[in-house]
Amino acid sequence: MVLRTLTPHIARLPLRRSLQTAAPAASYRVPEFAFAFDIDGVLVRSSDALPRAHQSLSYLQAQRIPFILLTNGGGKHESERVADLSRKLGVPLDTSMFVQSHTPFADMDQYKDKTVMVVGGVEDKCRQVAEAYGFKTVVTPGDILAAYPDVWPFSQQLLPYYKTFTRPLPAPIDPTSPSTSLRIDAIFVYNDPRDWGLDAQIIQDVLLSERGILGTLSSKNGNAALPNKGYQQNGQPNLYFSNPDLLWAAKYHLPRLGQGGFREALEGIWAAITGGEREGVQLQKVVMGKPYRPTYEFAEKRLIAHRGDLLQGNHDKLGALKRVYMVGDNPASDIAGGNNYVSPYGTDWASILVKTGVYVEGSPPAVQPRQIVGDVWDAVSWAAAQEGWTG
Repeated sequence: MVLRTLTPHIARLPLRRSLQTAAPAASYRVPEFAFAFDIDGVLVRSSDALPRAHQSLSYLQAQRIPFILLTNGGGKHESERVADLSRKLGVPLDTSMFVQSHTPFADMDQYKDKTVMVVGGVEDKCRQVAEAYGFKTVVTPGDILAAYPDVWPFSQQLLPYYKTFTRPLPAPIDPTSPSTSLRIDAIFVYNDPRDWGLDAQIIQDVLLSERGILGTLSSKNGNAALPNKGYQQNGQPNLYFSNPDLLWAAKYHLPRLGQGGFREALEGIWAAITGGEREGVQLQKVVMGKPYRPTYEFAEKRLIAHRGDLLQGNHDKLGALKRVYMVGDNPASDIAGGNNYVSPYGTDWASILVKTGVYVEGSPPAVQPRQIVGDVWDAVSWAAAQEGWTG
C-alpha cells in the first residue's frame, strides 16, 4: 500500500471573525491549552446531538478556551455544515473553527482549471462543494452512467434517480479520438460512496486508461520492465481519498462501514485485476484525514489562527499554545493521530477517548489514549483539571 502525504495550507474558505469578543485583558486569564473535537460519536451521533455536548462547548466559549472541530466527515460545504452543527448543538460556530475531511482539497489550485472527478456523497452535493472551492469542470460517476448506461449495467434501475441531478459530460467518451475524448485529470473521493459498484468501476477504468482518457486501456499495464509493473505509469490521474475511517458511529447500535471500507474494497478489486502485492503492484494514492499528519498540521494552523482571533485583546499575554486535547471516539483515527502527531510548534497533543461512539467499552483500545472517559463533558472536565483551570 502506498500512502503519500501532502503539506497543506490554510484553505481559502471565507472565514468570519470569531463570534466571541475579547474580554478586558486586566480581568482575563489566558488559557495555554485548547481542544480539537471529533464530531460523530463525540458531539453528535448521526443527526442527533449527544447529551452534554451543548454543555461542553458552551462552557468552553464562556471560559474563552479555544477549540476547533476536526472531523473525517464531509459531503457538504463548510459553511453549510457549520450552520447545521450550530443549530443541533445550540452554540454559535463559524468556519474558522472547523476542519472536515475534504477542507484541504480547497487549496489544490493546480487542478482548478482541469477536469476532475468527484466521488461520494449525497446526489451531487460534493460536486457543488468542489465548485465552491473553485474547481471549474467537475464530473461524477453518475454523469458518466447517465450518458453511457452500458458502462455499469448493474445500476440501470437507478438511472431515473441519477438523472434528477446529473449533468451532461464536458466531452464524449471516444477512444478513437483521444484528443477530444473525456479526460480526467484528478480523482477525489470527497465522502462515503453511495453506489460502490459504479464508483469502483469508473475509478478502475480511469486508473487503467491511457492518460486518464476514458474508454482507453494503457499499453503499459502489466509491463514488468516498468515500475509498479506498468500500472499507473502512463499519465493516469492522482487518486485522493479524504477519509481513511473503516468504521463510523451511525444511528445503528453497531459501527457502520465508512469511506475506508470502500477504499479497502477498491484495493481488493485492484489487486485481483493487477495481481496486487504478489506481483509487486500497489494502488498508488493519497490518503488524507485523521490519523495522517497533513490533516493535523492543517488543523493546528487553523486552531492557532482561531486562538489569535479569539484572544485578540490579550496579545501581550497570549504566549505559545502548550497543549491541545484531541477528543475522539475512534482509537484508529482520532487517538492514533493525536498520539503520533509531533507539532512543529512544540505543542503537546494529548488524546482523550470517549465511550459514546466507535470504541466499545470493556475492550482494550487498539491505540492507547492519554485518558479514557465517559463522554465529551467528562473529557473537558478532566482536561480542565489537568490544567488547573477553575471557572
